[in-house]
Amino acid sequence: MKKIHIVSNRLPFSVKEEGEKISLEASVGGLATGMKSIYKDYGGTWIGWSGIDSNTISDSKLDNINGLLQSEKCAAVPLDTQEIELFYEGFSNKTIWPLFHYFAQYANFNKNNWEAYKAVNQKFADAALEAVEDGDSIWVHDYQLLLVPEMIKSKKPNVTVGFFLHIPFPSYEVFRILPWRKEIIQGMLGADLIGFHTYDYERHFFSCVRRLFGYEISFNQIHIEDRIIIADSFPMGIDYDKFKDCAQNVGLKAVSEKSELHQELDKYFLASPDRKLILSIDRLDYTKGIPNRLRAFARFLEKYPEFRQKVTLIMLAVPSRGQVEHYQQLKKEVDELVGQINGDYGSVNYTPIWYFYRSLPFHNLIELYSSCDVALITPVRDGMNLVAKEYVASRTNNTGVLILSEMAGVAKEMGEALIINPVDDEEMADGIHQALTMPLEEQRARISFMKERIQRYDVFKWADEFVKSLKKAETIQSDFLAKRITKELSSKLIAKYSDSKQRAIFLDYDGTLAHFKKNPQDAKPDEELHTIIKKLTSNELNTVTIISGRDRETLERWFKDHKVNLICEHGVWLKMVGGQWEMLSAVNNNWMPNVRPVMENFVDRTPGSFIEEKNYSLVWHYRKSEPEQGELRANELKDELNTHLSNHNLEIMEGNKVIEVKSGGINKGVAALQFLSNQSFDFIMAIGDDWTDEFMFRELPEESVTIKVGLKHTKAAYKVESVDAVRNLLKQM
Repeated sequence: MKKIHIVSNRLPFSVKEEGEKISLEASVGGLATGMKSIYKDYGGTWIGWSGIDSNTISDSKLDNINGLLQSEKCAAVPLDTQEIELFYEGFSNKTIWPLFHYFAQYANFNKNNWEAYKAVNQKFADAALEAVEDGDSIWVHDYQLLLVPEMIKSKKPNVTVGFFLHIPFPSYEVFRILPWRKEIIQGMLGADLIGFHTYDYERHFFSCVRRLFGYEISFNQIHIEDRIIIADSFPMGIDYDKFKDCAQNVGLKAVSEKSELHQELDKYFLASPDRKLILSIDRLDYTKGIPNRLRAFARFLEKYPEFRQKVTLIMLAVPSRGQVEHYQQLKKEVDELVGQINGDYGSVNYTPIWYFYRSLPFHNLIELYSSCDVALITPVRDGMNLVAKEYVASRTNNTGVLILSEMAGVAKEMGEALIINPVDDEEMADGIHQALTMPLEEQRARISFMKERIQRYDVFKWADEFVKSLKKAETIQSDFLAKRITKELSSKLIAKYSDSKQRAIFLDYDGTLAHFKKNPQDAKPDEELHTIIKKLTSNELNTVTIISGRDRETLERWFKDHKVNLICEHGVWLKMVGGQWEMLSAVNNNWMPNVRPVMENFVDRTPGSFIEEKNYSLVWHYRKSEPEQGELRANELKDELNTHLSNHNLEIMEGNKVIEVKSGGINKGVAALQFLSNQSFDFIMAIGDDWTDEFMFRELPEESVTIKVGLKHTKAAYKVESVDAVRNLLKQM
């Protein structure tokens, strides 16, 4: 791996103008912290928007800014006001943001915004392509740039691309609402490694890939035509030491050195030593569940009147997208709820809620984290939520209680918190009561466990783990592509073929010569395939055999006009050119009445599935079924069949979206060897796509040219990507 470059919507610096003087101010966010060490240590470039409207700044100032950014190894993507309005405020925040957070009712599906989103993603991709070289890696971030991975990969396939989504990925039932759902997934699949905060988001992504594209997914690997893509979960951390050290310094400050906020907090505790503070910090966003939280706090004061005058909720709401109607309505609702609760439960000496509608400097946040007994973090939906980790890291005395929404990604890691349903006012009110009455020993035990975990897996560990996985993805790609038939290798195979005198060519049908169809009978040979077979068989040196799991009637009907040998039902039957069908192995079908009812039960339970009955095998097809349900039922059926087949000489064969039961001891490898016996060939080739063809690859002589269709693990010597690649190879022959 040479360099690692970073691509994100914003650069890790903001531009400051003081008169004629221009300077850069470093950002303090988690992403900027974690990525700085990565791109600088690996000699890369950070590509993003500088925050400056490219149409409102002079060329000389722009050159000055670009020079400053270049000295920090950054490259700016120029964006103007209209692009920001349509791409960022429009599609990113009015379409992707609400939809991915399950607020589909707020999503705006505007075609102009989509076109702008595509155009701006292309600008980011073009800027990245200028910086990267073959062998480099590039790490793309977040929902604003979902199309960038594919835009980069399509132009520079030898660049390793990583992508990380910092917000939730929704279930298929929500994602399918998006008119451009396929384009979004296709953009993400340009990456070699796709990262999510939690396994749930990863699982939803896999579901969308299966349903929209039908790609095979094995564990966490997506097999597409020419690559393998890895998706995994990497829960983002914080700069733990930064928060811990700052919190320790806050506790050691003399009175004269304390901030105004810190002095006010001290006065509060001096006046009422037994009072408790609950902290709530969020952007003012509908995903954060702030109105639910306020109603739950009101319910707490109503249900537990003994805590009135003794508990105050400090609510910090950071302004966000104030020009958007949904956010204006949200602020109005929050303002009214705060006023109502303070009016209902407040007094001259007591204000239940201290409400701050503004952002606070870093040191003030630490003062709040250090002073508040409870952190109330209850988003309705949140990709991660690092505030929870920041609060825990800042509790230097190991006390305090974290109340956390089960809908936040961070809840998967922080099980020692009080986990609540963010829309259940009663449960949240009881959670507040439990937090305020929790013994110190229990508080310390819970906080200590969480501290140890977030200290170990901090933002630097998160970034490092992603980079390690990016290198692993690169290795997997190279290993899997090592057997791939390149143009150079294809020429060598054609030369070997041309120099031979007697050739045996075994060709599987479905997934090898013809694309899969939802209805197997629709996969009959097209004109192109007929032409290929005719040309192959017109050469007297070639002995061509179609070897398939298909029934003999279908194969005979499809290939009656060709000089090809036919082996069907995975090796039960053989028909030589000009000859009659003969059975290669002694088999019977008297077991079928016992097995068919089992399969029929699964047909009834799995819409879209059906049974195909062959002479000596039964096949359960589930290609038309919902992908996830089909796979689940296939596993159940295999377990069920294993129970029923224990006293019979039968085998279960799992093909591409099929489960087949047949007599034991029969497979394509045995059939191919029987066919070759007493014949002499100096060139043997076999091509197939699924695990039933692995018997051929394993049994044929070592010098045979064995070719797997697809990029899966195989005993074959070589691989090609697709049916089209098989046909192109055969055309050359």
